[in-house]
Amino acid sequence: MIFEQIVTGGCQSYLIGCETSRAAALIDPELSQIDRYLGLVNQLGVHVRYVADTHTHADHFSASREMGRLLHAPVVMHRLSPAPYADMRLDDGDMLILGELRLQALHTPGHTRDSLCLVMADRVFTGDTLLIGGTGRTDLPTGDPNALFESLFDRLLKLPPETMVFPAHDYKGRSHSTIGAELAENPRLQKRERAAFVEMMEHLDLAAPTHLTEALRTNMSGGRTVAQLLAEAAAKVPFMSLEELNSRIGGNGRDIVVLDVREREAFQAGHIPGAVHLPRGQLELRVNSELPDPTAKIIACCEFGKISTLAAATLRDLGFRRAIALDGGMKAWREAGYAMEE
Repeated sequence: MIFEQIVTGGCQSYLIGCETSRAAALIDPELSQIDRYLGLVNQLGVHVRYVADTHTHADHFSASREMGRLLHAPVVMHRLSPAPYADMRLDDGDMLILGELRLQALHTPGHTRDSLCLVMADRVFTGDTLLIGGTGRTDLPTGDPNALFESLFDRLLKLPPETMVFPAHDYKGRSHSTIGAELAENPRLQKRERAAFVEMMEHLDLAAPTHLTEALRTNMSGGRTVAQLLAEAAAKVPFMSLEELNSRIGGNGRDIVVLDVREREAFQAGHIPGAVHLPRGQLELRVNSELPDPTAKIIACCEFGKISTLAAATLRDLGFRRAIALDGGMKAWREAGYAMEE
């Protein structure tokens, strides 16, 4: 069996495949690791047949849609998943075949309504249903502590005690556990009466995950993250260094337009000498009157260099082919001690 565990902070994803056929599945991929997954696929010489998410993630950004597109593989989720990009929707008991390997879907709602585990002969990929020393929380959208109790004690924990447990998260550097070890040592699983378990889950008082709203929005809808938008914009535009712009302002470059896309208050507090002010939110509406020469070299700037990257990409889409962005933004410009005017 081919088996690779990819760790991203507290996130765990898995590439599993048949040694003989080289058919593989990628489970719970994380967006920041796309190049790493592609490298592993090429290095191992496998054909990814399926890209699977065990549930709708609320604490990180799923790479399933993008990996499915890049690998020409169907995105697999439970049939109750809200994600519109899921190509194959599994029911409880459905099976995925990877050469000599078999992955069977076990519907385990509770953390989310669409949570499932993928069961093999000797191991189970538990998503956020069962963690090492813990369980998935039930206070996020579609969570249900009663459903989690049933999924754990009536279904998942009835697997053989030697079954290895590979969750979607672990924050203490542990790679796996077993069903038997979790039954014996997991504090949450010691509450084996429904009422006690539900009460415990309802009073965990956990902080909301980082990026909760954005993660749910993108994972449920197939929308893009802010990081993706910035990466796509950065791939379309060149940049100018602070030093280069400083050497060009004044009379050294008559066709250069420094375009400050911050809000008025920030612009009036201090800006690059000679800069034109056009807030990003008004760019498309005022571009024709404020920037009449589409052949000019436009250097977009903002506070941190992110909004200006989006603005420069928009300008290029609008026909300003020489639009670029200032690398570093006004914060870096001030810190470098370059000239400012109010």
